[in-house]
Amino acid sequence: MDIIEIIGFVAAFLTTAAFLPQVYKTWKTKDVSALSLPMLLMFFVGVFIWLVYGFYKNSPSMIMANAITLCSAFLLIYFKIKYTKNP
Repeated sequence: MDIIEIIGFVAAFLTTAAFLPQVYKTWKTKDVSALSLPMLLMFFVGVFIWLVYGFYKNSPSMIMANAITLCSAFLLIYFKIKYTKNP
């Protein structure tokens, strides 16, 4: 593993770990009022494309980070739909 991939893993850990508290907080509080569904959907698609790019570039750090973040983004979308109060 070269230095660039190590840097990638550090960045992957930090950016992925930064996202997880939001997922946990939303799960615990069920408060989705501050989450924008269009933003979450665009984010999900963007992360999916980064994941495809990571496979194309054969970058383990990019694949790992985006796979975990894709799951996290999916959970937030699920929570947003499930916990949104409909009148």
